[in-house]
Amino acid sequence: QEQLVESGGGLVQAGGSLRLSCVAPGGTFSVYSMAWFRQAPGKELEFVAAIHSSGNTAYVDSVKGRFTISRDNAKHTFYLEMNKLQPEDTAVYYCNWGNRLTVASMPKGSWGQGTQVTVSS
Repeated sequence: QEQLVESGGGLVQAGGSLRLSCVAPGGTFSVYSMAWFRQAPGKELEFVAAIHSSGNTAYVDSVKGRFTISRDNAKHTFYLEMNKLQPEDTAVYYCNWGNRLTVASMPKGSWGQGTQVTVSS
């Protein structure tokens, strides 16, 4: 499978919104779960959200109600809509893929460059 490519990060004020995109150039990603992760300075990589081939979604508690993950299989792209951003959301965001039951803990893909999200207070 080819490496995924993240984009859409930036600098935003608290309460603002951003939409991240992750392009999956080829392969059969439509049958897999796709997920977003983030790593804040000095902290470990954290699972943020996943969307399964069924369309079902899962989120870490800290983003529930604020973030929405979606996918467009025809465009080989999936998204993370982030609303009501807070300074604690500041991190480098990465996308990855894997099996439904293990994507959050054991994603299968290699890690890309990520996209920086910075939320100012």
